[in-house]
Amino acid sequence: MTITQLEYIVAVDNHKNFVQAADSCFITQPTLSMQIQKLEDELGVKIFDRSKQPVSTTQIGLEIIQQARTTLSEFGKIREVISCGKNDVSGEVRLGVIPTIAPYLLPLFLTEFLNKFPNIQLKIKELTTENIIKKLKDDQLDIGLLATPLHASHLNEYPVFYEELVLYVSEENALFQKKYALSEDIDPSKLWLLEEGHCLRSQIENLCELKRKVINSNHFEYQAGSLETLKRMVERNQGITILPEMATIDFEERQTNLIRQFASPAPVREVSLVTHKNYSKMGVIKALKEAIEAAVPENMRKSKEKKILPI
Repeated sequence: MTITQLEYIVAVDNHKNFVQAADSCFITQPTLSMQIQKLEDELGVKIFDRSKQPVSTTQIGLEIIQQARTTLSEFGKIREVISCGKNDVSGEVRLGVIPTIAPYLLPLFLTEFLNKFPNIQLKIKELTTENIIKKLKDDQLDIGLLATPLHASHLNEYPVFYEELVLYVSEENALFQKKYALSEDIDPSKLWLLEEGHCLRSQIENLCELKRKVINSNHFEYQAGSLETLKRMVERNQGITILPEMATIDFEERQTNLIRQFASPAPVREVSLVTHKNYSKMGVIKALKEAIEAAVPENMRKSKEKKILPI
């Protein structure tokens, strides 16, 4: 059994396809298949069911691959210990960012970060919280940037900043006449929400207790996939939505006039860098954390006296 063979079975499990797995490992498909066959012969079990398309992993294979992921992670720490000892921030870093953070935060720090650390190969994907957590577990991502706390025992969280949630209100809505609002002031039938799967939607549902309220049926129902869509719906139609503070930084005056704050203590979402507990490139975490903290407004860097919303 070799480290290389473990890398091959993990690749096949990720891609569910021998050709794609071989490409990802920069070898030919026959070479990959031969090495996996040798490992199966040595272990005396079948790791993959090749009769199915896409290729499926057997039950015993799932257990073997889970252990293989742990072994590869621990093996990789040897190089990481050396890199950390040299304060080295380099190599490939796979970063997953939730869509309600990515378009507003990444432009604030990314260019300067990459210029400062030219030996980093940063690969970024916009993903939902659920997908980021899964890919961290399966070693398909190194770091997630998302709302926390997640309360997951296999993950480490490194809080970076705290942003208030604010109301974005059309001029025709009753809340437009108020300076501050309570969650109970919100008419759920007038509230535009992101589609299911976004953690911000879950936080808003908890904040406004939408699960407990009876919402009158409407002849029109719309669930948006982005905050930009929600903003346009409020600006051009009626109703309200709830936005994270970061999404309002570049607002024009006409848009700023539609913002209303929640009464104190305002609801806040915590944003953290999240890794699997086995991830050990602390130099990368430190560098990312410092870059983001330097880019966000100072008032977002402290959690003191803030009402942090659960996910």
